[in-house]
Amino acid sequence: ANADAAMYRAKEFGRDNFQFYAPEFNTRAHEKFLLQEELRNALARSEFILLYQPQVDLRSGDVFAVEALLRWKHPTRGMVAPDTFIPTAEETGLIVPIGDWVLHEACRQNKAWQDAGLPPLTVCVNVSARQFREPNLIGRVVNALTDSGLEARHLELEVTESLIMQDVELAVATMDALQSLGVQISIDDFGTGYSSLSALKTFPVARLKIDKSFIKDLAADENDQAVASAVISLGQNLHL
Repeated sequence: ANADAAMYRAKEFGRDNFQFYAPEFNTRAHEKFLLQEELRNALARSEFILLYQPQVDLRSGDVFAVEALLRWKHPTRGMVAPDTFIPTAEETGLIVPIGDWVLHEACRQNKAWQDAGLPPLTVCVNVSARQFREPNLIGRVVNALTDSGLEARHLELEVTESLIMQDVELAVATMDALQSLGVQISIDDFGTGYSSLSALKTFPVARLKIDKSFIKDLAADENDQAVASAVISLGQNLHL
């Protein structure tokens, strides 16, 4: 058991490393196991909720889109932020059914707003690396749109720059297939990956979202201002 704990600890740090056993490894392994079980139960018990962050056109002041943000309404811990549980969900594959729920719920809510007479807007949903690699991703998106009755043009899927660069050929093929449905694609956390400008022009994307590390000190940091200005110009020149 101790050797197993050390092995799993080593795996957390990636390939080509080793870890000597320490008593806290068992504690961490136990906590991780409990989190996995709680995540499985959370879906069945409807403990996940979505919060919607508006995206505003600064010229008109109009809300043109909302981003669906996943939160876990835990029965004893209260509201749990995604960075606490998403890594475990990714590792175990639970991110796939959780991501399915997010996709269906976001589409359902957007259609409900439209049916209530609100102006049409786009709902943006983050897609994890594990979800993006699923061979039936396109079918899952089609199911969410069909079940909700939402038009594909009112759905935007966000993928990270680093995710795309893991396998550019596969990523572009998947994005092309999604775009052919009418779904919009945006690149999240732009500026943190390693995409070249020559590669970027082949990506079928509607928007670039500048990474928050370049935005949080924008008012005072001239370097951040330069980066943000360059990305905005890039997007405009690519007609995004």
